[in-house]
Amino acid sequence: MSTIRRRTAGSLTATSLAALLALVLAPAPTLAATTAAPALARGPGQGGIPAAPAPPPYSCAADQWPWGCVAGCESGGRWHLNSGNGLYGGLQFRHATWVGHGGRTFARRADLATRPQQITVAEEVLRTQGWGAWPACSRRYGLSGRVHTVRSGDTLGSIARRFRIKGGWQALYRANRDLIGPDPDLIDVGTMLRIDRI
Repeated sequence: MSTIRRRTAGSLTATSLAALLALVLAPAPTLAATTAAPALARGPGQGGIPAAPAPPPYSCAADQWPWGCVAGCESGGRWHLNSGNGLYGGLQFRHATWVGHGGRTFARRADLATRPQQITVAEEVLRTQGWGAWPACSRRYGLSGRVHTVRSGDTLGSIARRFRIKGGWQALYRANRDLIGPDPDLIDVGTMLRIDRI
């Protein structure tokens, strides 16, 4: 039976912060081999939450790290910006990127979508392009690599299959153990898992 644990909105920020800090840290310790596939992701709100790491030393980090920082860098934090330069919204999407990653589900251009909608599309961009989609701003904040943001219903097994991770869910867990914790059956919605360099 799988345990589903939920986090509050504040702890989701902490979880994402932990994930992003871990992207630039050394790999997690080796995990002893296990045979059962990990359980479903937990959604936001219930107990058993590990201590959150200290936020990065940026004043923008308190604004839904890392998105507030990236938007501040890209657009001055103006989520509805259309400056006429071919880039749109707070995260300055190219129109083709917006459309190609499902943005039209929300609005015809990024600057016409809400902040949460733009972040949802940005999470899709992270899976395919990684932080290189925002090269200058990702370098500014030490963000790198391709990332998958855990959604309700995800398992380490399903994520590993989707991204064809060599070594399966066990390799994915080893690379993200510092974010997930000691139990691979317990992953949290909103956690940003490394999916490259595995």
